[in-house]
Amino acid sequence: MNPLLLKFDTAPFSQIKNEHFKPAFLRAIENARAEIDAIIDNLDAPTFENTIEALEFAGQQLDRVSSVFFNLNSAETNEDIQQIAQEVSPLLSEFSNDITLNLDLFQRIKSVYDQKDALNLSPEQQTLLEKKYKSFSRNGANLSEDKKKRLREIDAELSKLKLTFGENILAETNKYEMHLTDEADVDGLPEGEKEAATQLAESKDKEGWLLTLDHPSYIPFMKYAENRELRKELSLAFASKGFHGDALDNQENVLKIANLRHERANVLGYETHAHFVLEERMAETPEKVREFLNELLHKAKPAAEREFKQLEDFAKELDGIDRLEKWDGSYYSEKLKQKLFDLDDEKLKPYFKLENVIAGVFKVAEKLFGLRFEEVSDIDTYHEEVKTYRVYDDTNNFLSLFYADFHPRKGKRGGAWMTSYKPQYKKDGENVRPHISNVCNFTRSTSTKPSLLTFNEVTTLFHEFGHALHGMLANTLYPSLSGTSVYWDFVELPSQVMENWCYEQEALELFATHYKTDAPIPMELIKKIKDSATFQEGMQTLRQLSFGLLDMSWHGTDPSNITDVKTNENLAFEGTKLYPETSETCMTTAFAHIFQGGYSSGYYSYKWAEVLDADAFAYFKEKGIFNKEVATKFKDNVLSKGGTENPMVLYKRFRGAEPKVEALLKRAGLFENH
Repeated sequence: MNPLLLKFDTAPFSQIKNEHFKPAFLRAIENARAEIDAIIDNLDAPTFENTIEALEFAGQQLDRVSSVFFNLNSAETNEDIQQIAQEVSPLLSEFSNDITLNLDLFQRIKSVYDQKDALNLSPEQQTLLEKKYKSFSRNGANLSEDKKKRLREIDAELSKLKLTFGENILAETNKYEMHLTDEADVDGLPEGEKEAATQLAESKDKEGWLLTLDHPSYIPFMKYAENRELRKELSLAFASKGFHGDALDNQENVLKIANLRHERANVLGYETHAHFVLEERMAETPEKVREFLNELLHKAKPAAEREFKQLEDFAKELDGIDRLEKWDGSYYSEKLKQKLFDLDDEKLKPYFKLENVIAGVFKVAEKLFGLRFEEVSDIDTYHEEVKTYRVYDDTNNFLSLFYADFHPRKGKRGGAWMTSYKPQYKKDGENVRPHISNVCNFTRSTSTKPSLLTFNEVTTLFHEFGHALHGMLANTLYPSLSGTSVYWDFVELPSQVMENWCYEQEALELFATHYKTDAPIPMELIKKIKDSATFQEGMQTLRQLSFGLLDMSWHGTDPSNITDVKTNENLAFEGTKLYPETSETCMTTAFAHIFQGGYSSGYYSYKWAEVLDADAFAYFKEKGIFNKEVATKFKDNVLSKGGTENPMVLYKRFRGAEPKVEALLKRAGLFENH
């Protein structure tokens, strides 16, 4: 009995063995095919119900199996799972093509689409119809047979290349260790970081200290370690993942992915991959994205250059550093920040015990949206560290399950993300509630200290929780329009807006208490957090913009002229460079967001959504950050609506007007320069 093929509500992790996955995929694909065939073979004339809705709910078993499997491949993978991923990904892309390229199915959809004005559909039904029709027309339904064949080949190859790209990064991360045995080599590291490095060494039967490329190990070392040579070594290792000309090298994968995406767009009649992607985004065209990025670059660059000069002067004055390098950035920024604001993470961390921050984000959600989180132990998980919660609204209706997985492990990819195991939708009179998960890589507890978060980790937790709220509060008819199923440059609004509460006294007072004494965070520390919020904002902005421009350099032009990955990267970064070039590093070969995740032609979305979030939070500030009326408007028009209507329509319904870029510039402290 394969647990993945039995009907389940919560994922039956403890019963699943790796050998269950492939047979489950094969059977679920077969079942989904039968459901699709039933739609095509229906002798009744095509209607919205028997074609569009039927298609929407076809393949649900396959969706569940996929979500369990691919979430595990991100959060708790191993060689077997990676091997299965390589085997099933081409099958899934083939199945997806079988649907999209099925002429009989498309004709039924088109027949409903052609009479859409006479059907009296609700806005949400109209969106679904539009989306289904476009997913066919945009993905090759109208192509000739030979072009359809080529599209299938491209998609199968892409699905494997993207997996290989990600596997290489994970392998590079797991492979590297810096083993230190001389106490002087860890000078400058705070006690907690030293202790964590000792514990890591002990776990591998080594003396001394062990450092890795996982964020909780890498970032503090770059920030605090006094030994410049070791910072350089770690920095170069981190920034050269997939760029060593060996079996884990990603340069060839990058070139292949970019060229295949471009060819795919051409086959479908689009000029570039970005033209294809952006047709379904708020930004609409590559020209508009470049214009947006360059406008911000123009406004942020003078500030960034001033900040960099200040940092250079400071490093020279402090340590006689003649040339500030990339591995000096975090170290001297931290020292300068301490000097200017008398603030560093070590002062803040005691107030951000992980459990308190989780309780805090729950309290913020309760005050804003009336939510209640109840930790439970009867939900099956894939690892003992995963916490589980049931979420209720203020009238005790069950809203969502919430899984939370907070620390790095060998089988978990880096970074932080929100995902779901089951979407929300309404069917047969039932409002089916979602199962949502946040996965992060935060500092672990040690033998003497609980898990104490850096302020950056606190904002990350709030950010991912914002995505989680978008999933939990979903209240739509259809799973494909539910929760975070929105335009990609809108999806970061709920997450980024939540970060704002981390800077507000009224919110911090709810949860920031000293882990030993329970004393609330002192007012002067809150003031310093606020004052330092825009510290080096120009440099940060340039960094974000450089990633967006790099993305567009791969996807917004014909990449067949690019022969060298590093040369292309240097060209893309030209206008945003502050630090001297390092020939042995390459960002592109580990840029998982765009080569493995869903951000190709979409990395600009972070900045785009920042404009939305600054504008949205300005509304909260105006009325009070826990103002019920504004919070309810945000919940009713943004969080619960998913992708049921155009995002700008939803945003204007919440805010009363389109967002203004000035709100972002003002918050970032970049405004007074113009």
